[in-house]
Amino acid sequence: MPAIAPISLGVGVLGYAGVAKAHLNALKKLPYIFWPPPVRFRLLGIGGRSLHGVEDAARRYGFEYGTTEWRRLVDDARIGLFINCAPNDAHAEPCLLAAAKGKHLLCEKPLARDGQEARRMWEGVRRAGVRHLVSYNYRFVPAVRMAREMIQAGDLGEIIHFRTRYTDDTLSDPHTPLTWRQEKRRAGSGAVGDIASHVLDLGRFLVGELKGVSGLSKIVIPRRPVAPGSRETKPVEVEDLYEGVLEFANGAVGTLEVSTLCPGRKNYLTFEVNGTRGSLCFNLERLNELEVYRVEPRGRRDRGFKTILVTDGDHPYGGTWWPPGHILGWEHTFIHQLHHLMKAITGDGSVVPLAADFHDGYVNAVICDALLQAAKTGRHLRVKVPPRKGNSNPALTGGLRRHLQVDTPMEDNEP
Repeated sequence: MPAIAPISLGVGVLGYAGVAKAHLNALKKLPYIFWPPPVRFRLLGIGGRSLHGVEDAARRYGFEYGTTEWRRLVDDARIGLFINCAPNDAHAEPCLLAAAKGKHLLCEKPLARDGQEARRMWEGVRRAGVRHLVSYNYRFVPAVRMAREMIQAGDLGEIIHFRTRYTDDTLSDPHTPLTWRQEKRRAGSGAVGDIASHVLDLGRFLVGELKGVSGLSKIVIPRRPVAPGSRETKPVEVEDLYEGVLEFANGAVGTLEVSTLCPGRKNYLTFEVNGTRGSLCFNLERLNELEVYRVEPRGRRDRGFKTILVTDGDHPYGGTWWPPGHILGWEHTFIHQLHHLMKAITGDGSVVPLAADFHDGYVNAVICDALLQAAKTGRHLRVKVPPRKGNSNPALTGGLRRHLQVDTPMEDNEP
């Protein structure tokens, strides 16, 4: 059997709960799903606030150590990939210091609390020359990727509308306690940065750049308990919901609705794209399906939308996982995303345009700022998209390659 000599890469992760579990799952699954893997991970350090929590996570996922000091991860010269799943106020400093030390970056969304902070992060990674990715993982849903391919192929004709909604019921109960997400200092914004950022990214991914926004926001539940069952309350400082209008540079128009106060909705991200020759519709709660309509002769009685189960071999990521009709889940998008980043790190591809890099995160933050300002002023605001300067996929220098090590060859046991 042929021998392969995979490259190994040391990994440090900041965070072990919540969305961090999806990234940790991706680290474990990628090596045997994408075979042979582009890299072999050396799970070195995992960080968080609770010593018991990080030590337990280190044992659970197979990391060498757990730490409550994120600087230990950044200072560990063996770590070449830093995955930041911390709250929003702990994105900038750890990522910038890690980049300055030559570490590649995968940062949870939103990239930063506002456009100014995001710009600083974008400029920092650009100077460092490292690979960088913001976890807008819904770009890696096969049905979303198929929608992009159809739009870019012209199947829908000229795009006229983009309508999107992202709603859940996480805060619909007024007794749900306050968290860092309701503190402006830590979160930056509420529903806009937390969930609107996802659908704004999909709008750019599918339709194109935005040039104007307007809308309104509201804090519906002004105070929340500080802990479960507590009578002590603190004020909610960021918006619970947003209703907006989007203007795209190519002439398309859109609507945006995001809310955390919708009983019964769990992860209801939907979008519909309408063009001169057809339409597409997607619902994340049915993420293996894409509804498609193509303009048909009126004489046909069976005209209308049809639902495509995006699992066939010629569909995006078809053949990577299971036979046709055997569906994927939310967690698989993180594995696709991580694999994409690993190919970019090893020189077998670019982060953009299929994934979001820190420049995309910066643009997203600028749009979020504009939405909030539009709601505050009651005006339609122009969005000035920051240009992408320089090479978006610079060659890795010897210094950046020091984190990539060639392991002892192992036997390929695949038939």
